[in-house]
Amino acid sequence: MIITSRFFNRSELIGFVALALVLVVILPLSLDVFRLNLVAKYLTYAFVAIGLVLCWGYGGILSLGQGVFFGLGGYCMAMFLKLEASSVENTKIQSTPGIPDFMDWNQITALPLFWQPFHSLTFTVLAIILVPGLFALIIGTAMFKRRVGGTYFAIITQAVAAILTILIVGQQGYTGGINGMTDLRTLKGWDIRPDHAKIILYFFEVFLLFGCIFIAQFIRLTKLGRILVAMREQEDRVRFSGYSVANFKIFAFCMAAIFAAIGGAMFALNVGFMSPSFVGIVPSIEMVIYTAVGGRMSIFGAVWGALLVNFAKTGLSESFPQLWLFGLGALFIAVVLAFPNGLSGIWADYVQPRIDRLLALRKSKSGSPWAGNSVADGAPAE
Repeated sequence: MIITSRFFNRSELIGFVALALVLVVILPLSLDVFRLNLVAKYLTYAFVAIGLVLCWGYGGILSLGQGVFFGLGGYCMAMFLKLEASSVENTKIQSTPGIPDFMDWNQITALPLFWQPFHSLTFTVLAIILVPGLFALIIGTAMFKRRVGGTYFAIITQAVAAILTILIVGQQGYTGGINGMTDLRTLKGWDIRPDHAKIILYFFEVFLLFGCIFIAQFIRLTKLGRILVAMREQEDRVRFSGYSVANFKIFAFCMAAIFAAIGGAMFALNVGFMSPSFVGIVPSIEMVIYTAVGGRMSIFGAVWGALLVNFAKTGLSESFPQLWLFGLGALFIAVVLAFPNGLSGIWADYVQPRIDRLLALRKSKSGSPWAGNSVADGAPAE
């Protein structure tokens, strides 16, 4: 098993196969299109959770403003989709045809200059990556070069999330305001609303998700990943060893921002709208909770955390509309108090040792070739 030793250990390989089976086979075959589209919505948050594993889990940088980058990616995609839905033919009843409806309602008579490049899908895709990445680079450089970190950095990212939300709501004529950008219909003439389109978008999102998982895993296994862990544990020692701690922090923060932006763009495609309610402090904290529940040191655990918390959120809200927030809060408290390492910690502490004992017993009896490292994702090797 070459992949086991070079890229995934046995535990990670089991997690990869299990996740692939669930997302590619089990869920598409067992759920209707509406529920599958809900899963696609949940998976958009998994992109954010993967980024937080690198940023918070390995780099020790707790960001409470990931909704900012999720929103930037979502709004970039929504701007392209909104322009396509605002053709002259579709908006001929407006006083100014050819511009988004919310601009016409706010007496704007021409498309703003910064909107015009979003007629191009190529520019939009680049903007989804570069705009959040550059914004994270600016914030990271301003903070980490001055050695601002820990609680202070978390509070600053919260403030940035609040500021961006207020800005989006206040600039209603340019952003759609509190209602956001709605009625997103087509992607290069392809209607994204029918059931078959939702299924295609789901599988495309799963493909992107596994791509981000491989990128995060690659970073984790390189020297860079080891330096991030060392920086989290002994930042001064890493600095005294001659490494630029600030640059490593900036890299981790920018990668988390890009992953979050990809999730935001897929959210706009799957759900068909984007609003400031997904940008602010509350959604940003929820994104951190997904990572904590899944396990902040586990890439696969973060994906499971995003899925399970959102499944619980939907199930509780449908069954107990008056009490679901209390149930969700109790779930978070129970996980943090009883299992501080999240779902991946449960796997590493209780499930994986049993599997190892069974395999060792089988090997001792039959001389099975199964051997090698079975350390859980993120768990330290002995």
